[in-house]
Amino acid sequence: MARAAAAAANGGPATARSPSGRKRRAQAPARHVPPPLEHRILMTATLCLLAFGAVMVYSASSPIGVLSGSGYGTGEFVRYLAFGAIGLGAMHLLERRGLALVDRRFVTLLLLGSFALLVLVLAPGFGMRVLGAKRWFAAGPIQFQPSELMKLALVLYVAGYLADHPKRMRSFREAVAPIALVAGPACLLIVAEPDLGTTMVVAFSLTALLIAAGMPMRYLAGLAVLAGLIVIVLIVAQPYQRARLTSFLNPWSSKSTAGFQAVQGQIALGSGGVLGVGLGHSVQKIFWLPEAQTDFILAVIGEELGVLGVFGVVFLYGMIAYAGLRTARRAADRYAKLLATGLTSLILCQGILNTFVVLGLAPLTGVPLPFISYAPTNLCVMLAAVGLLLNLSRPGARQLRAVEGSGSTRSAASRADAASDRDRRRRDRRARRAGGGGR
Repeated sequence: MARAAAAAANGGPATARSPSGRKRRAQAPARHVPPPLEHRILMTATLCLLAFGAVMVYSASSPIGVLSGSGYGTGEFVRYLAFGAIGLGAMHLLERRGLALVDRRFVTLLLLGSFALLVLVLAPGFGMRVLGAKRWFAAGPIQFQPSELMKLALVLYVAGYLADHPKRMRSFREAVAPIALVAGPACLLIVAEPDLGTTMVVAFSLTALLIAAGMPMRYLAGLAVLAGLIVIVLIVAQPYQRARLTSFLNPWSSKSTAGFQAVQGQIALGSGGVLGVGLGHSVQKIFWLPEAQTDFILAVIGEELGVLGVFGVVFLYGMIAYAGLRTARRAADRYAKLLATGLTSLILCQGILNTFVVLGLAPLTGVPLPFISYAPTNLCVMLAAVGLLLNLSRPGARQLRAVEGSGSTRSAASRADAASDRDRRRRDRRARRAGGGGR
């Protein structure tokens, strides 16, 4: 009676604390929790880039297809849409079950499979050679580039290693040797294709992971010097890369293909001005600019949509950077923090390198612009990376990392959470005993 009167006095029904009331509350559906801000920003920026990429791929590739007599010029546009749909499916799956799927066994299998494909693409009779590079498997109009898969595999492996061994950052040998043992052969296979641009993207992404893991700056300086020496040796040893470097230093006087492409890209950017010449009205993409729909699609954007179009693309990448780094900062688990940092760096390093190449601030590398260029394998891998980022940004995925090894083991953060829970329950039991003895 007293409880009923108190409930009535507070303005609530007298049966609010009855068993039937508790049962009704338990059966009520849970309130929908909206996704966090970083999740919405990342999803919005990715879909905008994907839609914009479809428009620009059609704009850049359709005139070439029509003039060459290969149909209506929609072949690459249709393939872009098909691979974009595959990538969106992978993104949706990884958004829902990312950390549950990407366990230690999956990362090991992905690494081994990527190594096997990189070796196989260089073997006689398997890989397809285009413009002096042997990087692709081909089956009709469909091409697959195994180095794109290796980029994602290396980020997953290094993030897991750094999360499981945080104390090894104190020693240069213990921190770098296990990573170099895996990343070194992978980068050598990619360089042998040759594909120095993808190697640079991998190196920059792994460097960002080492910085996020807390590696001292003196170790990073030593690694930078070593990497610079290796790049110089590769450039000197390979005439293909040496020609690109010399054409970068003075593209207007260079007679090589690389110098010609860089000059035409700069002409396209200069022709666009602030507002551009109009969507679909680019002249450089038809007669002058090689690879307009892939590596130099940003030059087409600059010519057709002007400086404002280029700034719009940069702004969308800035949204991805903000959302990815915010996800890394808000993650509770060390592995989630490092993985979010590595995936964000993988997208941004590739976008920045492509932008610098088109602007004439870096030598030609053959790296596509993420989500926008016609690069089917890269598109699927980048969308899969976004799916993992979306999974990490969900509130329920920030707490624990499930690791499958020889048994049911947990990460260091998970073990710490379990230990704190046990300590709290132990204190509660002692407090109840003390209270019972007092009564």
